Amino acid sequence: MKDEAPKAAGDGSGPGATGALSRRRLLGTAGAAGATGLVLGAAGGATGYAATRPEAARELTSVGATRAMFHGKHQAGITTPLQARGHLIAFDLAPGAGRKEAAALMHRWSATAERLMAGRPAEGGDGQDTGIALDAGPSSLTVTFGFGRTFFERTGLTGRRPTALDPLPPFSSDHLDAKRSNGDLWVQIGADDALVAFHALRAIQKEAAGTARVRWQMNGFNRTPGATDRPRTARNLMGQIDGTGNPKRDDSDFDQRIFVPASTASGSASPDSGPAFDWLAGGSYAVVRRIRMLLDDWEKLPVDRQERVIGRRKADGAPLSGGSETTEMDLGKAGPDGRLLIPDNAHARISSPEENGGAAMLRRPFSYHDGIAADGTPDAGLLFICWQADPFRGFVPVQRKLDRGDALSPFIRHEASGLFAVPGGAAKGEYVGQRLLES
Repeated sequence: MKDEAPKAAGDGSGPGATGALSRRRLLGTAGAAGATGLVLGAAGGATGYAATRPEAARELTSVGATRAMFHGKHQAGITTPLQARGHLIAFDLAPGAGRKEAAALMHRWSATAERLMAGRPAEGGDGQDTGIALDAGPSSLTVTFGFGRTFFERTGLTGRRPTALDPLPPFSSDHLDAKRSNGDLWVQIGADDALVAFHALRAIQKEAAGTARVRWQMNGFNRTPGATDRPRTARNLMGQIDGTGNPKRDDSDFDQRIFVPASTASGSASPDSGPAFDWLAGGSYAVVRRIRMLLDDWEKLPVDRQERVIGRRKADGAPLSGGSETTEMDLGKAGPDGRLLIPDNAHARISSPEENGGAAMLRRPFSYHDGIAADGTPDAGLLFICWQADPFRGFVPVQRKLDRGDALSPFIRHEASGLFAVPGGAAKGEYVGQRLLES
């Protein structure tokens, strides 16, 4: 069979080539593909709604061939389509480690991420790679890096810390575990193969030795590409179609809502403007929440009651006001009895941009299941990750609104939280965060 180069996913992903590619075969072909853009879809709500894959269904043997590009204007893993497996990991710098050590770590991490995302061994084939992902292609692997508020204190860079990294306000649904929240550094790993994702996790952890130590780590999953008869919006662990109303990549204001523009980094009226913040251009802010779903309580509700809590039909995700999944909600439409078809406390209504002054964020979550708790209930739910140019104009106003009367609130519990500034992508010859750490 003729070898084929892996297709590029870039800051997004294109259809994969047919035929699985081994990591050994990829050594000679990894640089052959170019990046393509993607349109994403998702449904509103601060519990998170998933980006979906618009490409045609493909054979499972093609899954490993899809490659995301490390270098670019934005880091991969933000607009990249949902991946089947994910790991979130936060680190704190070790005692005595400062700016110099952080820069060296980011350099090592970036070099490792670039190799792994191209389907190459972590250590350059010198025998030090763990071998976990041998025989697998890149499998849409992405490795995304962010900085927490405390990172700037530990590195003596408080003058370059943006105000958008101010602590998130408390919410009534919070039951936060401080040990599983925040952190100096944050890494998001995603892939369409569990071994490829774990391989990256181990490589990142090993490179941090002596410089940073793990603060917390969480594992998640999504539907595997090709698992359905045709591309479909994902479902969450409540069984709801979970991805219809996200900002779409071809929206005229998509970049303005999701990415920090160069004008904010230098020359705008924003408090985070000027040369001190030029490292943010092309970056974004990630809000990370571990949201426990109280599934035993949820599953006791009849389907029609579940639908009124969400405001959408469970079978196909269509709004209760009528139409199909992608039909816009008619928030004023009433039934024959005069009641609103989409209840005034329905999750979809309260979280919609129309109800929040246009506030929007790109939700890109993973589901999680960490076994059965001591009380016999499943420890399962959503690793909610949302992206926006300013969390105080995206996540915060929506969550405040949900906090005041969302019908879904009795069935979820926010157990961990983090906010991270994610720099723009690295250019060729750069490492992620270099413009912050070396200027």
